[in-house]
Amino acid sequence: MDFHKFRQIESAYKEKDRESLRRGRLPLHPTSKGFWSPAIMAEVFEAFRKLGLDRYRNFLDLGSGDGRVVLIASLFVPRAEGIEIDPSLHAIAVSMAGKLGSSAAFRLTDMLQHDISPYDVLFLSPDTPLERGMERKLVKEMNGHLILSGDYFHPRTLVSLKSVVINGTRFSVYGKN
Repeated sequence: MDFHKFRQIESAYKEKDRESLRRGRLPLHPTSKGFWSPAIMAEVFEAFRKLGLDRYRNFLDLGSGDGRVVLIASLFVPRAEGIEIDPSLHAIAVSMAGKLGSSAAFRLTDMLQHDISPYDVLFLSPDTPLERGMERKLVKEMNGHLILSGDYFHPRTLVSLKSVVINGTRFSVYGKN
C-alpha cells in the first residue's frame, strides 16, 4: 500500500466535495436503488490496512458510488472494481480514476445483475436490509469474503470472521459456513 497515493486520492475527493458544497450541493443523494453518501476515506484506508486487504487479489465494491473506496482498495490489491447504478456517480468514479492514473475499473450496472463469483473480496456499505435480495446473491455467488461497513443491515446467514472499529465505524469481514 502506498500512503502517498492514498493522500492524493483523499485530496482529490476532498476538493470534489468542497466544490459541491461551494455550489450549494451536499455530496450525497438518492439513487434509483437507494441512497449514496461518501465513505470517510481515512477510515476505509485504516480498516483495509488492519483487515489485511493486501492478501486478496480481486476486489469488488457493490454500490461503488463516486469510486473513492475502489481507488483506495486499488492501493492494496492487484484488481479493484466497482459497480454503481447511478450514471452521475459512475461518471465521477471513471473521471477520478483517470485523473489519478488508477487501473481501477468501474461498471455502470445493477449489483444484483452482476456475477460476483470471480472476486475473492467484496465490499458493501448497505443502506437497506440484506435480506431484500443481496444476501441470497452473496450466499449463492460469493467465493471469498465480504467486508461490510456500518453497524446496520448485517447478513443473517454468513459467518462473522473479524471486525474492527475505526473512529466509531465498524468494518466486519464475513464468510460462508
